[in-house]
Amino acid sequence: MAVSHDEDYYYHENISLNYSYEDYPALCEKGDIRSFAAYFLPIMYSLCLVAGLTGNVLVLAVYAYHKRLKTMTDTFLSHLAVADLLLLFTLPFWAADAARGWELGDTVCKIVSACYTLNFNCCMLLMACISLDRYLAVLRLQGEAERGRLQRLFNRRHCWKWCLAVWGTASLLGLPDLIFSEVLWTSHRNVCVAIYPSSMARSAKGILEVAEVLLGFLLPLLVMVICYWSVGRALKSLSIESRGKKWRALRVLLIVVGVFVITQLPYNVLKLHRAMDLVYIFVTHCGTSKVLDQAAQVTESLALIHCCINPILYAFMGSSFRQHMVKVAKNFGEKRRRRPQGRDEELDMSFNSHSVTLETNSFSV
Repeated sequence: MAVSHDEDYYYHENISLNYSYEDYPALCEKGDIRSFAAYFLPIMYSLCLVAGLTGNVLVLAVYAYHKRLKTMTDTFLSHLAVADLLLLFTLPFWAADAARGWELGDTVCKIVSACYTLNFNCCMLLMACISLDRYLAVLRLQGEAERGRLQRLFNRRHCWKWCLAVWGTASLLGLPDLIFSEVLWTSHRNVCVAIYPSSMARSAKGILEVAEVLLGFLLPLLVMVICYWSVGRALKSLSIESRGKKWRALRVLLIVVGVFVITQLPYNVLKLHRAMDLVYIFVTHCGTSKVLDQAAQVTESLALIHCCINPILYAFMGSSFRQHMVKVAKNFGEKRRRRPQGRDEELDMSFNSHSVTLETNSFSV
């Protein structure tokens, strides 16, 4: 779940990192951290909500009213937009929690906490699926149809299975929040936190933290780096006449990976540190704890920015998708927009399963 705000418990990002200061010789007063969160988090969450809703609703509108789901990338992109929106819809609850404390009861606490964790990790796994689909599509375009079992399994016929696996894995990561989250009165306010049984508190939190870092960051990053590296090598084989398009496409790939690392790395480094601290108790000084709490607020907000820019990174950069978006806009009676004539000169990089050249794809990176 999102970061909580109380002086007797550590700030606990989206997986409830609270544990009692009975482990330490003195209580750590965190009124200043709560005050910072009370104005910083509502502002950041509001900005993410507005920007994210705009982009992701446009993506779904294009698919719903015109483009339809023609490729695996289209399917993964639509699921990514849904996961982004479900994650963004939890932010008003956490903004209110930061400003005034939790006032909506245990049931809403459980649902919102689980929804946050589920959809955050789902977004990360879907990015890995998009990367893998683009890589395999490059192999198809190069005529390398026989690349083993992965290509036979990762196709449109099995697309629903991959989507089900992604949502199922993310649901498992969100299940502890659904079970253990509850409203706790502390420091003159209610907070929504996950309270684990004392016999499993440290081990359960540590294992869940490591699992989220592995599945929600390291695995997607590894898939993205390997797949896009292979795509980049394939682009280098293009003719000299396509050199300009090649480098534009490579630049897009670098931006996709770079943005992922910049937004997610600080957040996951802090999560991994908290997991290790649960086992080895590195942090025993109140000042250090406050610094980590504030860092948790900032890095979590940075990680959430990815929900806002996913439509830009994975949809709006594609010339074909932009053309479909213009058609949708016209259907809603917007002002007439000037559309480019003739074949678009941008190198599309979706490599959908039914494309026959690098320049006739329906969706670009």
